[in-house]
Amino acid sequence: MPKLAAVLSLILSLVFVMNSYAAEIQETEARATHDRLLTIDSHIDIGAGYSTSALDPGTITRAQVDLPGMRIGGLDAGFFIVYTQQGGLDSEGYATARQAAEDKYRGIERMLRAYPGQIALARSADQVEEIAASGRLVALIGMENCYPLGESIEDVPMWAARGVRYASITHFGHNQFGGSSNPVSARGDSDTDEGLTDLGRQLVAALNDAGIMVDISHVGRSTGLEAMALSRAPVIASHSGAKAVYDNPRNLDDKQLRAIAADGSVAQMVAFRSYVGAVDLAMNEALNDLRQRLGLTSGSAYRAATPAILDEYARERTRLRAEHPDVTLSQFADHVDHAVKIAGIDHVGLSGDFDGGGGVQGWDGADESFNVTRELLRRGYSEDDLAKLWGSNILRVMRAAEAAAR
Repeated sequence: MPKLAAVLSLILSLVFVMNSYAAEIQETEARATHDRLLTIDSHIDIGAGYSTSALDPGTITRAQVDLPGMRIGGLDAGFFIVYTQQGGLDSEGYATARQAAEDKYRGIERMLRAYPGQIALARSADQVEEIAASGRLVALIGMENCYPLGESIEDVPMWAARGVRYASITHFGHNQFGGSSNPVSARGDSDTDEGLTDLGRQLVAALNDAGIMVDISHVGRSTGLEAMALSRAPVIASHSGAKAVYDNPRNLDDKQLRAIAADGSVAQMVAFRSYVGAVDLAMNEALNDLRQRLGLTSGSAYRAATPAILDEYARERTRLRAEHPDVTLSQFADHVDHAVKIAGIDHVGLSGDFDGGGGVQGWDGADESFNVTRELLRRGYSEDDLAKLWGSNILRVMRAAEAAAR
């Protein structure tokens, strides 16, 4: 009996060693696969004072995306976002938004000027590949909400010249161009999305003329379908989820996903907790208490907060998420699975919406981007599939937009 026990113990030890070795090989192969991919996050927000002493993206920061984090996670490229909050449809609102857009653009410009050896701006799909091949990180620019354009489309060529390569029609709240997926009743928005306005139709044509991809994330269902029908080039949904997986007004239903596929467009699935799954109620309450304590009760308060306050908020938020159930990377991958099932592998991509509220447990910043590749490999996606999801699908649409430009 002692000999039998010893033999069994040896066999179990060998099985453990072999399983550990196999797991190590799988991890190594997954990392090698990830390193071969051209990885693009289609939506990265930036905060106030970006690329100043308040937040230097060339260093490890409180932000979910900085240049060291991109290197750590193997994220090659990202669309950095000129975002403006929706305001009143009047000259004062447009002027305020125009200044906010200018501030965001200047933040991206400062980063590019400060770190030319590390990151460069791509104005075309070919340049994305060329810059990545040089070993540098790639910056692209997206505009989230065309509201700061005001009551004309005269500024579209200017933003194209600055490097903007996609622009979303709306954000939260209807605007002068069309309907939002999230109308704001306090501003008098109708619950009904009436589609594009006359100016919105002119906007789609102007974006086509400038080689800027039309972005239908945040837009209402009717507005998005109409924009897709009018656009001379395929469109993108830069950061949206699958409504069939989690029912949120921001997510795309199956009819929209099929329309995206039929149009040759691409839907970038977003890792934004509250669009991916139900967020733990106790976690929401704890975060609200934290924001109240730190005075971060509005967008303007957040923008005016000191770096010390923002650092404390980031630390405490991380601690709270470790203490409560969280929305996970696996749940995010469920959205990818469903979108691929409905629209096909050629019409789906990936986005974090980092520093704009995005992130899930397992992909909560650029430094964890490898985890997405590992999870999708585990689910049976091939390297060719991953190349499409991580980059080639959105580059295909970008090239189509370039070809449609006048």
